[in-house]
Amino acid sequence: MGRLSIIWLLFLFSLSLKGQERDGLPLDTLKGSRNLKFIGIPIAFYTPETQFGVGGGAQLFLLNNTNRFNERVSQILFSGIYTSAGQVILGAAPEVYLGRGNYFIDADYQFEIYPNYFWGIGPETPEDAKEAYNQTSHVVTVSFLKRLPPDLNFGFTYTFANYQITEVEEGRLLDSGTVPGSDRTVISGLGAEFNLDTRNEVSSPTKGSLLKFSAHFSSEVFGATHGYNKFQLDLRHYIQAGTKGTFASQLYVETNYGQVPFQGKAHFGGSSKGRGYFYGRFIDDHMYILQGEYRYRFKPRWAIAAFGLFGDVAGDTSDLFELNRMKPAFGGGVRFKILKDQNTWVRLDFGKGKGEQSGIYFGVNEAF
Repeated sequence: MGRLSIIWLLFLFSLSLKGQERDGLPLDTLKGSRNLKFIGIPIAFYTPETQFGVGGGAQLFLLNNTNRFNERVSQILFSGIYTSAGQVILGAAPEVYLGRGNYFIDADYQFEIYPNYFWGIGPETPEDAKEAYNQTSHVVTVSFLKRLPPDLNFGFTYTFANYQITEVEEGRLLDSGTVPGSDRTVISGLGAEFNLDTRNEVSSPTKGSLLKFSAHFSSEVFGATHGYNKFQLDLRHYIQAGTKGTFASQLYVETNYGQVPFQGKAHFGGSSKGRGYFYGRFIDDHMYILQGEYRYRFKPRWAIAAFGLFGDVAGDTSDLFELNRMKPAFGGGVRFKILKDQNTWVRLDFGKGKGEQSGIYFGVNEAF
């Protein structure tokens, strides 16, 4: 991944620029009442990908809607960012508990005007295939989950995504029109989700496990331009190593079947699934990643970490585990706990992948 260098951060907000991670970061309260609590924060930063960016975020807590099983409070996250590169990123993400935690509504809306890079489809695309493109997107996901005590959750999801490619490099692959999704893509359909969650924390767990399986179906019946099926398996386990250490592991597998646009294919890389590689550096129908990380909290609000991983993408599941194509990475970083009474951490990692691939990642809470 291209190097990420943040030179000025006024305040922090739980927004991933690719919309991959979002955990609340309450700071200065602007307004509050017995039932509501409103928090607002400005953002300023610089990255080579976005140049100078400014914006703001807000977090609305619904204090009467609490999950009695784990004391999590319902909230709605809002965000807006503009960069000197002409990028616009707007988001809203409600997380609402009903029936004192027996039901859960998890929704997310993202609007983006975002330049990006594309190397083609497959596990061995060359670096010189890199081409720039601009894309405007609207993505809405709404999930309704039912709690099955003590730790099971099951429910249904609806996804709608509209991707419009607005500019490509003349004479390159996306300009040829042979790549599904190289013009306009609509993904629309229903899905189902099941998870078993015994983690003691969501933002930075030290023990417990997460088993999550989901199936999503994009269909022309719901207005989609491409019909395909997506299956995802996410297994995480956390073991305490002494009084200050934690060993975390994750196996993530994604498979897609049908006419899959490149926006809907599995994307290898990024801050959570392949540190050390640009997000989407390798794209294909199927992907796996296995990663482990040791975290050592040497002070109550400070920790260091070291990680290693490997994985791959492929067009056919039978080719997914070829050793000569495996994509390893390793790295480490530092964490800082923002508030003494809340388990929210700032994370700064460096990852080194295969060849010239590397990246610096700055975000909120752990990668997994």
